[in-house]
Amino acid sequence: MARRVAQKHGIAATSDFDAVRQLRKQGIDPFQRAAILDLVTTEGKPPSRELTTTEGPKLPKTIDNAPKLPSKDILERLTREDEISTIQRDIARRRRRKMLLLIARLAVFVGIPTILAGIYFYTIATPMYATQSAFLIQQADSAGGAGGLGGLMGASGLGGAQDSIAVQEFLESRDAMLRLDADAGFKAHFSSDAIDPIQRLPQNPTNEQAYKVYQERVSIGYDPTEGLLKMEVVAATPQTSQLFSDMLVEYAEESVDHLTQRMREDQMKGARESLDDAEAKMKAAQEKVVLLQEQLGIISPDAETAAIMGQVSGFETQLQEKKLQLQQLLDNPRPNQARVDGTRGDIGRLETLIAELRSQLTQATGASGSLARISAELRMAEVDLATRQTMAQQAIQSLEMARIEANRQVRYLSLSSRPIAPDEPTYPRKFESTLLSMLLFSGIYLMASLTAAVLREQVSA
Repeated sequence: MARRVAQKHGIAATSDFDAVRQLRKQGIDPFQRAAILDLVTTEGKPPSRELTTTEGPKLPKTIDNAPKLPSKDILERLTREDEISTIQRDIARRRRRKMLLLIARLAVFVGIPTILAGIYFYTIATPMYATQSAFLIQQADSAGGAGGLGGLMGASGLGGAQDSIAVQEFLESRDAMLRLDADAGFKAHFSSDAIDPIQRLPQNPTNEQAYKVYQERVSIGYDPTEGLLKMEVVAATPQTSQLFSDMLVEYAEESVDHLTQRMREDQMKGARESLDDAEAKMKAAQEKVVLLQEQLGIISPDAETAAIMGQVSGFETQLQEKKLQLQQLLDNPRPNQARVDGTRGDIGRLETLIAELRSQLTQATGASGSLARISAELRMAEVDLATRQTMAQQAIQSLEMARIEANRQVRYLSLSSRPIAPDEPTYPRKFESTLLSMLLFSGIYLMASLTAAVLREQVSA
């Protein structure tokens, strides 16, 4: 188009760029719309008559053979476009190289480890069998004592939460692992050659190594909403898995039995001690009463006092009769002196006898003491004996109450799901484990890449 415009204006151009340069040098832009329309209009008209009728010799025009170079602006534009193309090709090349490096790194750090993990899970890993079981810790409570808040807690299962947590802690402890190893050979089972090297314990493993495997293979969870303890035991054979589960359930039952044994023993021990002490004191009081009766020769002080008082009453009656008889004799003007003296002698003897009998009740008579003292001692001994008997009865009642309360505190284990040996391997879960390995390696690679990028940014800054 530029050469045609140049030809229209009578400009001889050696190339397209030369035509553009010469036209712009004369102030003509070949790419403007007016120039293009002028060119089209000119081409559509017939040749001018003046040009065809011009007379005179027609000589060839001189042609300047000097090289016609493009303008400076065009050269700069061409150079810039060339540089942009070079930069674009370099960027594309760098992108391809970075993409190949990224693919290579992903293949090395993610792909190959994932493939190796998949090969292990699908071909090398020893199948493991998991036995599931569930049990509940319950409290033995009588019907009469189950009312109120205690009955509500026992019915809802909230009362045994602490016991369930205690049993869970015991089953997850080293003590349970050592007992399981001693009874069922836990270390020997996971050290056998039938297990792949990654899951296998070394020969003669330490307790810490065995305990790490125990924590991985025995999982116990507590559901506070239902109060259930759910246990999963994993082993290389289904029979061994069921055996381990049965042994752990048995250990749990023993642990439940021992939870409140000390408290029950303390309650019963205090009640028994109180009863023994009351019975010993009651026997001592009985022996004191018998000893006093033997020493004093008196079985009943009241009977002795009543007998003496009866004798005193009889003698006083006789004394009154003798006094009346003496008064009758003295009323006689000439009484018989012999009869008067005899009556007076009877009166004196009766008074002396009555005084002696009364002295036995109030005054001391030898080493035994008075009858009043003897009666008081025996009465005190009998009161002490009655008190001890009452205390013994109360101790018996306390022992019975303690026994009932101890029976209420008894815990027992109730199996809601018995351990049953599986017929298919539970682990490894091949696809899930392989996918998890890929995600794990991808996360590690991502974290390492981000760390390296941050470090490069910090160093370059």
